[in-house]
Amino acid sequence: MSDIAITTLAERPELHQKLREFSGSWPKFMQQDPIGTALMGRVPELFPEHVLLALEGDELVAHGRSIPFVFPDEDRAELPAGGWNQALMWGVADQRNGRTPTVASALEISITAGHLGRGLSHDMLAAMRRNVQAMGLKTLYAPVRPNGKEDPSRPMTEYIREFREDGLPVDPWLRVHVKAGAEIVKVAPASMVMAGSLDEWREWTGLPFDRTGEVIVPKALVPVRCDVEHGYAVYVEPNVWVRHDL
Repeated sequence: MSDIAITTLAERPELHQKLREFSGSWPKFMQQDPIGTALMGRVPELFPEHVLLALEGDELVAHGRSIPFVFPDEDRAELPAGGWNQALMWGVADQRNGRTPTVASALEISITAGHLGRGLSHDMLAAMRRNVQAMGLKTLYAPVRPNGKEDPSRPMTEYIREFREDGLPVDPWLRVHVKAGAEIVKVAPASMVMAGSLDEWREWTGLPFDRTGEVIVPKALVPVRCDVEHGYAVYVEPNVWVRHDL
């Protein structure tokens, strides 16, 4: 998009406050992952060169974050079931221990509502691939959140095998990655975990949470498990690992 410039936080550190104030489109319950709460905010501080900023004039219209880490390794033979959470933990741990990363994982591409549907997701992913490659990293992974999955009861392993007539995935976000050259690897069944009291879940979703069992929450990819007797509910989100060889 010719009127939008994409840069990094390392190049434009004065934009840190605008990044902090950026309003994304995550539903409230998705902001309750404790690992994300603890570590996601540290990515701009620890890895400013991995934070992409898309500017239209002076307005921040999108941003993306990735995180570098060592993979594979002696204790990291496979992409983890813990998906997004594990990528965050590996990246921060490797940085703390002074390890030289070999790959990176995308963490987020977030676009303001007014700029959705304009192809900016493709531009941001392309910029992330170039940025990671320029750092000498050989692969960009991504624990993709397939937000086109509308049936929470449908297994993710089944959903990712659904393709259009042109051979591309039916899911819009998986399609963006595959069109950019990614390969779908496997499901990360416990990529994020959100647990809370029933009162918290009522606040986050506006739903009653008054029956034990599965609760269908708008924008959740699988049902939330509710336990009325013990007064809590848990959402374990599956994501989908994809691999971009750079």
